[in-house]
Parts: sequence; structure tokens; C-alpha cells
Amino acid sequence: METKGIYQLHEDHKQWLNNLVFYNDELKIMQNRIAEIAQKNSSKEVLANVEHFQNQFIVQKELIDTISHDLKLHEELLEKEVKKNGIAIDHRKFPVHLNELENMQSFEKIFNELRKELNLFLSKYM
Repeated sequence: METKGIYQLHEDHKQWLNNLVFYNDELKIMQNRIAEIAQKNSSKEVLANVEHFQNQFIVQKELIDTISHDLKLHEELLEKEVKKNGIAIDHRKFPVHLNELENMQSFEKIFNELRKELNLFLSKYM
């Protein structure tokens, strides 16, 4: 089992949380782009695609919230460890947070695929 120091784990959490803030902001931009398309074109095909993307945005937003929550819980566990024995914390190693890493990697892969799909759609109708 791979291990890391607590400060490295904390840095991973901070980076992932910052990435999730970025993705959340990007979702808002994507939603605005879809709204533009829906206003300009009311064909059934376009509106069906708009609805598809809106549903995907809701799913992605929920994932961002869930992953953020899980990261914050993991961060709280690290804080408890520091409070238990703060003096030796620099020398202790903790298991790498594989679940959090896998969740982030999976989320980013799906989000990037959604972004590509949206850009293809936008290139047809903008």
C-alpha cells in the first residue's frame, strides 16, 4: 500500500477542490452557451440536445458536490490525526487516498468527454 505524508495529502485535497471550483464555473459557462442555442433555434432536434446537455450538467454538478463533500470529510480525518499527535505528524505516513483519486480521475474523464460533445454540438449551431 502506497503512503504519503499528511501535508502531501492535504495538498492533493486543496488541488482537487480548486479543480472542482473551476469545473463548477465551467459548467455555468456551458449552461449559458446552451441557453443561447435554445433561444436561437427551437427545432425538436436542437431542443432534445439542449435537454440532454442540461441533464448532464445537473449530473456533473451533483458529482462536484459529492466529491467536494467527500474530500472535506477526508480532510477532517487528517485534521483529527494532527490533533491526536501533532508533534510526530511530520514523520507519519498515511495510506494514499485512492478512492478520492479514482473519483477525481473518473469525474475529469467524464467531464472532458462532455465538454468535447458540447463543443461539437455548439460548432453545428452557433
